[in-house]
Amino acid sequence: MRVRFFPILVGLFGIVMFVRLFSLQIVSDEYGDLSLKNSVLKQYVYPERGYIYDRNGKLLVSNQPMYDLMVVPKNLSAFDTLNLCEMLGLTKQQLIDKLTKAKRYSLRAPSVLLAQISKQDYALLQEKMWKFPGMYIQRKSVRAYQTNVASNILGYISEVNYFDIETNPYYKQGELIGRQGIEKTYEKILRGQKGVSYLQRDKFNRIIGSYKDGRLDSLPVPAQDITLSIDIDLQEYGTKLLANKRGGILAIEPNTGEILMSVSMPTYAPNLLVGRERSENFKVLKQDTLNRFLFDRSLQGQYPPGSPFKVLNALIALEEEVITPKATFTCNSGHFYARNQFMECKCKRGTINNLDRGIHKSCNTYFSNVYRRIIDKDNNAPDGMNTWHSHLGSFGLGNYLGYDHPVGQSGYVPNANFYNLWYPNQRWRGATTVSNAIGQGEILMTPIQLANVAATIANRGFFYSPHFVKGIQGDFIDSRYKTKRYTTISTKHFDPVVEGMANVVKKGTARVAAVRGIEVCGKTGTIENFTKINGVRTQLTDHSMFIAFAPKENPKIALAVIVENGYWGGRWAAPIASLVIEKYLTGDVKRKWLEKRMMEGSLEAEYAKITSNEPFTINE
Repeated sequence: MRVRFFPILVGLFGIVMFVRLFSLQIVSDEYGDLSLKNSVLKQYVYPERGYIYDRNGKLLVSNQPMYDLMVVPKNLSAFDTLNLCEMLGLTKQQLIDKLTKAKRYSLRAPSVLLAQISKQDYALLQEKMWKFPGMYIQRKSVRAYQTNVASNILGYISEVNYFDIETNPYYKQGELIGRQGIEKTYEKILRGQKGVSYLQRDKFNRIIGSYKDGRLDSLPVPAQDITLSIDIDLQEYGTKLLANKRGGILAIEPNTGEILMSVSMPTYAPNLLVGRERSENFKVLKQDTLNRFLFDRSLQGQYPPGSPFKVLNALIALEEEVITPKATFTCNSGHFYARNQFMECKCKRGTINNLDRGIHKSCNTYFSNVYRRIIDKDNNAPDGMNTWHSHLGSFGLGNYLGYDHPVGQSGYVPNANFYNLWYPNQRWRGATTVSNAIGQGEILMTPIQLANVAATIANRGFFYSPHFVKGIQGDFIDSRYKTKRYTTISTKHFDPVVEGMANVVKKGTARVAAVRGIEVCGKTGTIENFTKINGVRTQLTDHSMFIAFAPKENPKIALAVIVENGYWGGRWAAPIASLVIEKYLTGDVKRKWLEKRMMEGSLEAEYAKITSNEPFTINE
């Protein structure tokens, strides 16, 4: 019995072993994968990141080669740490910290030991890589910005963090990702698709060739180039005009919605955020809370719109048939009073203004009466307020405009519910909220929204969603940027408003914005500016605002300019806007005296008063 049992037992054992070996070697790839990790180096092949051009084909962003020193902790063996530290410019402790971090990430997966090594350091290091088993050099490219402006538009790229890797399995440690601006919005287009290369290593960890003759390799998918709608020459010009000032300029081509320029000042050179000094430079920029270099005033700055908002109230009043272009209001004593509301007006006592004069004289009394008629229509303030809110929403106000940039603010337009909360008994009317008549109430708008309003008026009632990208190599831009968005205002009501805006420049508050041979339409704004200093609400110097478009017929450019603490609309914003218009439409500026005054003018003294809390006067 025992003699029979033993051969059966041996046979069963053999069958089990055979099945197990077959499973491990033929069916399962567990040990195959382990073998690959030990003897095969998996390297990613990165396509060159897509180039970025301006609307005229000028190169804005290209690439330059950089190299990462990679480490696979499990494959490390003893090496000359002092020699490596000397070549890399690291201290021994820094090297130890980096190796520790790599081990925590993974013993078998490659980690970046030192990113963005220059070509010179790479040449020195490459010759001695045999001394550092478990390490290898991986080539990649980083950005080379061909301009010193437009950092707020272009954005930057940086190394992926833990959150990026967790939320998107495409990325591995040490890879780069678009972190802001166009680089972020169009990341997938600009990065392409990485490929994979498998390299065979010998027992000394030296690469001896492709694994399986490259049959498992995959080629990278090339990235696509992007053409922006901005004019880089105009962007540079606007940056010079805003030198030594804080503010923004945003210009749009009305018949396409293409953004021609988006200036935010103060700014920084894009190349500051490239290379191994990127992190330190970024820290410096971020910690500057006075200049706020990383805050895009043209997209994120929320300001009361001031007098430019009057033209919107005019359009709504015409649509709601509470006024006609010839309807007049008398400005008594140069002031407007209503239910404890006081509003100064620059008109002389007894001045009678119709719509045209109300616009080009910027009469507060005229527009206060217009606003009250809108809100108090049918003696129902909540309904009137919601109608007003709805009309403004059709211009894209109180909401994002859908542009292709990752930062921005929605602004704010109050509705009836807002005031019902402030006045629970609902005893409020147009006079209660009359500050909205002149853009000084609860309304907030961004420069891009103001520029889009100008573009919409220029188009007599419609706009395209503003966008920064004009074209993508081998592809089309999103259809939403090709779709007209109509306002709730009838086309016929725009002509009298446009005429009033033309007279603002011809004989009104912005005569300084006149350009010979070009009919400019605009509206100035002087925005009251409050902040808290030592816990006290303090009025600071007013902001200077101007919106405009030109020419009057078949307009080619619409823009908004905001200069913080710039006194009044005609002092800084209007002249700057007119110079931008002249430069864009004619290619040259003949008013050199005005150009010189704007470029050399400075508001640094005003900003110093804010930071030092010095007493100062408010200029009217």
